[in-house]
Amino acid sequence: MINIIGVTSDDQLKTNLPISSLDLSNYKWYWVDFDEPTDEEIKHLSETFHFHPLAIEDCVQRLQRPKLDYYDDHTFFVTHIVREAKKDISKEELNFFIGRNYIVTFHRQSAMEVSQVWEKLSLQRKAEKWDTYYVFYQILDKIVDNYFPLMYKIEDELDNIEGNTQNKSMDRLMDELFDTRYMLLNLRHTINPMRDLLYRMLNSHHLDGINERREYFSDIYDHLLKLSEMVMSNREVTADMRDSYLSLNSHQTNNVMKVLTIITSIFAPLTFIAGIYGMNFEYMPELTWKYGYFLSLGLMGVIAVAMFLWFNKKGWF
Repeated sequence: MINIIGVTSDDQLKTNLPISSLDLSNYKWYWVDFDEPTDEEIKHLSETFHFHPLAIEDCVQRLQRPKLDYYDDHTFFVTHIVREAKKDISKEELNFFIGRNYIVTFHRQSAMEVSQVWEKLSLQRKAEKWDTYYVFYQILDKIVDNYFPLMYKIEDELDNIEGNTQNKSMDRLMDELFDTRYMLLNLRHTINPMRDLLYRMLNSHHLDGINERREYFSDIYDHLLKLSEMVMSNREVTADMRDSYLSLNSHQTNNVMKVLTIITSIFAPLTFIAGIYGMNFEYMPELTWKYGYFLSLGLMGVIAVAMFLWFNKKGWF
């Protein structure tokens, strides 16, 4: 679907404009949104707007890295929208073409952020303060703001894993911890390139529309810096928790092995005595003694108790 808003020279809004019979030169600026476009609608990128083939190719190919490219009559931006998925996050690509008097948004899936800004603009009586880069700012701001709920949810999950209020097993906690680390890794692969994109935008001499609203885009950049730091700190927390769980698991294993070793050590001399008297020699002095059986059992008991007390005195239990 292709949606178009046009703003006339007196800042009046015209909505639901058809692209087939549209004379874009009659408008002060306009916004064209390619929402889940078909293959036929995608052809308008080259046939109607004459965008650079490389930029169109980046639109068609999915999940390019967030970036910006300069062309003769327009600038091309790639951004990422993040959505929550089961035990993971999903990424959606949102592309922008911005020229002197137009902005074109292109997304393969429905984008809530675009819909919200579209509705907000449509409700304006006059679009006096709006222009192409203000639309761009509004959408970018909502994209970045929607990163925060995911980050806060991850932090809550880390608190639950650390507190273990549900008394989950160590294996279950480790599985959840590694799932969380994987989500943080995916977020980092989006947030850091988005941060670098904003930094490049703010330090570009080709984007007058951004320089005019530098404080707005700087605010988005500050949010991305905060998100990047949150991802880094939370990954450090997961690494510490992982090391703690592995150390605890190793400590528990060592305790079990120590107890088993002590038990084996206690039974070693008893097995030795039983082995001697289990030999089938005919002439053994103690075999015909009346109290030999009781003496051997008593000797085994004394040895076992003595070794237990000795190990306990050394603090091995």
